[in-house]
This record gives sequence, C-alpha cells and structure tokens, in this order.
Amino acid sequence: MTGRAADKLRLNPRKSWYRNLDQVTTNGEFEVTFHLKRLQPSFIALLASGWSPVYPCHVPAREMRTHPVGTGPFKFAEFKPNELIRVVKNPDYWKPDRPYLEAIEYPIVPSLSTRILGFVAGKFDSITGVSIPLMADAKAQAPEAVCQVIPTNLPRTLLVNRSVPPFDNPELRRAMALSIDRKAFIDIITLGQGDVGGAMQPAPEGVWGMPPDLLRTLPGYDPDVAKNRAEARAIMQKLGYGPDNRLKIKLSIRNIAPTRDPAIILIDHLKEIYIDADLNPVDTTSWYPKVLRKDFTVGMVVSENALDDPDQQFYENFTCGAERNYSGYCNPELDRLIDPQSMEPDIEKRRQLVWEIEKRAEDRVRPVIFHMRQATCLKPQVKGLTLMVNSIYNGSRLEDVWLDR
Repeated sequence: MTGRAADKLRLNPRKSWYRNLDQVTTNGEFEVTFHLKRLQPSFIALLASGWSPVYPCHVPAREMRTHPVGTGPFKFAEFKPNELIRVVKNPDYWKPDRPYLEAIEYPIVPSLSTRILGFVAGKFDSITGVSIPLMADAKAQAPEAVCQVIPTNLPRTLLVNRSVPPFDNPELRRAMALSIDRKAFIDIITLGQGDVGGAMQPAPEGVWGMPPDLLRTLPGYDPDVAKNRAEARAIMQKLGYGPDNRLKIKLSIRNIAPTRDPAIILIDHLKEIYIDADLNPVDTTSWYPKVLRKDFTVGMVVSENALDDPDQQFYENFTCGAERNYSGYCNPELDRLIDPQSMEPDIEKRRQLVWEIEKRAEDRVRPVIFHMRQATCLKPQVKGLTLMVNSIYNGSRLEDVWLDR
C-alpha cells in the first residue's frame, strides 16, 4: 500500500486508492493504526472491499501467489491450473461456529454454457455470472433452480486512447459518444434489465448515481438516438469523414464473452457515423499489459468496480497517473475536485460534488455504455447466501452458507 515493504510486490492496479495513506503502525499483535494525510470517510470501505487482500509480512509474496494464507473462514488447500481451486474450513477462524461448510471447490470452467450444463447435471451447487438470456435456459432445464438477478457494478465502457491521432481531437471523441444507443445494448444483452448510468452505479442500488434528468445533459445520453447520431455525423463530416471516406480502426477487447457480445453491438453503432471497426480480441494474459502500455487506439472494457464509492471510481480510473487510467486521461483541475469530495462527510453535499466531477470526467474519453445485471443460480439445498448489489467481488466469505441435505 505504501511501497515501503522489503518484499517487492507485483504492480498493484489499485495503488491509487491509498494515495492518502501516510503510514501503518502496529501496537502489539492485535492492533494496527492507519495514519492518513487528511480526512477520508471512505477509507475503511476501501479496506473492506474484495479487492483489498492483506498480505502477511512473514510470507514471501512469491509464495502468496501460489499458496496464499490469511485469517478468513476458509483456508487454501489446492490449486490445479485450469481445473479447480479448493479451500477448507479454517479451525482458527475468529467467529465462533463459523463457517458451516467443511470445504468449497471452485471448478474453473471458462464457458458459461458449459457451466450451465454442469449445473443442470448436478455437478455444481451454484453458478454465477449467468446472463439473463441464458438464465431462462438454466431455469428451463433445472426448474428447481433459484436464480436471482442483481446489479454487478461492472459497467461496459468505451475506451479511447486520447494520445493517438485522430482520437486526440475531442470533437471526434464526442461524435463516438453520440453514436451509442444505450437502450439497444440493454435490450439485447440483458433483455431490458440493465441500467443507463454514468461512472457511478445507478440508483436504486447505487448511492451516488446521477439522476436521469442530469444524466441526459451528458453527450450521448439524450434518449433521442437519431438526433444524437445526426449531430455525430455532422461532426465527422466537418473533420473530413463521410460515406466515401470512412475511418478504419481496430476495437481491442479482452477475449471473454462479457466483452465480446457488447463489442459486436458497438461496432454496429460506430458504422452509423462513418467508423468501421475490426474486432481485435486479446487473450486475458496479454490484455492487461496491453492496456497498461496504452497499446491500443479504441477499446471496450468491463470496469471491475470493487464497491459503490466515488473514491474507488475516481482515484482508480480518472486521476492523473492512476494505474487503471488506461486512456491516459489527465486533468489537474478535475484532480483538485476529487480530494474535496473524498473529505466531505455529509452524504448529500458529497453527492453534489460527485455529480459535478462526473460531468467533467466523462470528457468522451471513457464514456459508460451501460450497467450490467446478471444472475446467480443456486440449487435449492444452498442456504444462507447473501448476494451483494454493489460489486460481484464482495460477499465471498461464505461463512453463513450451508447445505440442506
């Protein structure tokens, strides 16, 4: 977190969360103090999120990558690459009589369709990340399944490398933002159950999302798609593009279904404003190094948000030099607005500051396309599982889960 450990870790993509942390001190074996440079009410929420693992100092980082240790309800037992991860009950867990389960196995099955087949056949007690169209298939084949649709706080976003011509032109980026038909994405990908929103998770689950009337003032959020695209084509023609001089680009994506499916729709939308995009799917092992190097022109990404909080979103994705600020966006004026909202303890006052930042942060560099909803399906015997609505990366302790067999 502070970069002062003797054992050097690999790149922390969320290092920017802890810019306000000055130092960490201990008092004996059971007390730790985090010293902050200024007030930050959200700091504890950042620490509590699923993206904030705590590494023990006495275990080398290299060993933690292959045999992690911790103080949670379950202990690491086994990892077979491309096959499974297995954890077992931690007898030293601090909470009495928890967890209920003796062990959990996580089979590694990249294909959602294959996971559903395994679920229907009784191989798996649960499946997560089920798209709403495929949830209907799962329910048809396993009528006893209990499926719950939840928001994921994983918006699909258009990513533009503003340092590469011609995308260094803000008018071109504006035209791209105006081409997006958000309702079409939601209707096709989620059968109408997704959400239109900005950088922050939309209401009602999201605390900080912009109200619809304010959201419509941002480029491309007016529901009149024909009007938006007419404006976009006029911009493109002013820049020298048109039916006989189309802009050809590569649309880079991580090669996974949650990205591929909306990318195909995005390509279709960009055609409406004289932009022809070829899909460039990149294997996951190469994807993150690629975007960190800014080795792309236009991309579409899933923003893996850890919680519904402005500090997480703004420091991670929009501040100058942040590790996951893939577009290279840097606006010192915006940075100066982010710290005051982070310090504000009054929720309503902070919300107003957040919305002002959102209006400026869009800047057609990383416009949000839509917010996803997906399902988790359980066998009836699975009890005690509470699904989180602010991020799929939280709620994984599973200490209260039990099987009614």
